[in-house]
Amino acid sequence: MREEPTDASEPAGRFFDAAIGLLARVRDEEAKSIAAAGALVADTVAAGGRLFAFGAGHSSLAAQDLVYRAGGLALMNLLAVPGVVGVDVVPATLGSALERVEGLAGAVLDTSPLRSGDLLVVISLSGRNALPVEMAMTARARGVRIIGVTSVAYASETTSRHASGTYLKDHCDLVLDSKIAVGDAELALDGVPAPFAPASTVVTTALLQAVMATAAGTLAERGIDPPLLRSGNVDGGLEWNDRIMREYGDRIFYRHA
Repeated sequence: MREEPTDASEPAGRFFDAAIGLLARVRDEEAKSIAAAGALVADTVAAGGRLFAFGAGHSSLAAQDLVYRAGGLALMNLLAVPGVVGVDVVPATLGSALERVEGLAGAVLDTSPLRSGDLLVVISLSGRNALPVEMAMTARARGVRIIGVTSVAYASETTSRHASGTYLKDHCDLVLDSKIAVGDAELALDGVPAPFAPASTVVTTALLQAVMATAAGTLAERGIDPPLLRSGNVDGGLEWNDRIMREYGDRIFYRHA
């Protein structure tokens, strides 16, 4: 009997179902943490602090999604580490290697504008590598508040790559659990030799935008206009953004050469 061909659209549907399921879990199970993280962002803004986000490799995509974008908080700055921001470095494996270098985070923080009273979002799916662990640990010791975004499952199913044996989650004021399974691959299929279809970027990005939305709402409840950017592609958007940049210029670092 001739076998019916596999429906090529089936994996797409299964991936959407998996991603939607993860988003629903994060919405429901992380609701209190999202609210607390949004309040912490709002507290920092209201107190005159600055906001930063860091992620290495593909985790950097979620950090970059928060920076200089329409509908986002203008005060969010990218804490960039050369060589680990994305796959633009060649060979791309160098970025992964740099994540495992101890001491790099301290050098980055020594030359960054981060100071006590600021807030740093550290994003690392596994939370096991030296760079995100030390970034959170060192910044927190300097009086910076830390929101960690990670998959907590990695801490029980993998070994730490930091000398302390700790993970990102161990050095945060607040932890947001993305619920991503170890390996970051949602699908398996006969004939495909490895798990595939990662969902961490979709879920982590949504999780952080929920935090920023909460922060904006919290600021408004306190009678503070949240410093939001508008799209430069709508009428009046550029003028709006120019005003925000002038008003909050001392807390915005991506506009300086």
